[in-house]
Amino acid sequence: MAEPPPRAWQIVCEMAEGAGLQEPKFYPTSGLGHRHRARLAIRGRARSPKIGLFQTGTHRIADTPNCPVHHPLINQAARTLREAIRETGIEPYADRPHRGALRYVQFVVERATNRIQVVLVGRSDTPEILGALPQVFSEKLGDRLQGLFFNGQPERTNAILGPTMIRLGGGEAIREPLAGVDVFFPPGAFGQNHLPLFESAIERIRSLVPDGSIVAEMYCGVGAIGLGLLESVREIRFNERSPDGLAGLELGIAERSEQERNRARLFPGSAGERLESVFGATIVIVDPPRRGLDAKLRESLADNPPDRLIYLACGLDRLVEDITALETPGKMKLSGIEVFDFFPFTDHIETLVWLDRD
Repeated sequence: MAEPPPRAWQIVCEMAEGAGLQEPKFYPTSGLGHRHRARLAIRGRARSPKIGLFQTGTHRIADTPNCPVHHPLINQAARTLREAIRETGIEPYADRPHRGALRYVQFVVERATNRIQVVLVGRSDTPEILGALPQVFSEKLGDRLQGLFFNGQPERTNAILGPTMIRLGGGEAIREPLAGVDVFFPPGAFGQNHLPLFESAIERIRSLVPDGSIVAEMYCGVGAIGLGLLESVREIRFNERSPDGLAGLELGIAERSEQERNRARLFPGSAGERLESVFGATIVIVDPPRRGLDAKLRESLADNPPDRLIYLACGLDRLVEDITALETPGKMKLSGIEVFDFFPFTDHIETLVWLDRD
């Protein structure tokens, strides 16, 4: 699929036309083998476990023993996990009776070492519910295992990860070079699953930030975008609410030189409650979740616009709402739109826009 999804493409083209801009640039992808991160459900029986995705609108699992969209190491690790489940007899989870031990698995590939970080999600607060499974799985995967974690999710819920994360062995975080900078992903931190294309987006965003700027990066996660700007800007104010994201960010900052570390300031908490981080910033970068900008942040940016607002969006409909509220004559105007195919074979796109002070 070399073309963008029709509905999404029509929306962004209408946005560009309304702002007097040319047709947006489209960054395509082959789609195959691109997914370096996957959360998969585990169901079935111990003798015949199924590892894959839920069919649309159900909890019926579609087994994916050799998914060509996944990085090959994810498929290999999933096959190894199936073998370990059969060997140990650990029961996969059953939704309706809320029974069984193993609910989900999260795989994250560390590209530089070609190893994999694995999180086993169990129906308990402690890893004892999985018996010998972690050890057997670890031995079978061998030196391909980067880190092994247990996550406890004992509640009857659709949330995949629970509040308890226990390291069973290996590294505490994935080290991922992104656009020339080492970025760290603890197992509970958010990460993009299409890293090659995400690197292109990072490089494009950095090109939009003038040297010497005062930058506020809201919803920064582990700092994948902002860490590489530390060498060229006057100051970066990092905002993130997730403890796991903040832990990865602190690891990334610690790897920078003393001069660069002194340019970083942390503003933990929700974006709407840390508005002081955007006051006086010449450049504001936002990479919010699918629900879009916090209302308080959007209002603050509309009332006191920076020289440039750079917005990387995974939720297109909310992006349109946010841009409509922010693009005000005499305040901010839409200056550019580009599209990244982070989600091949779906109707979703990742949209990069930037608005400049009018």
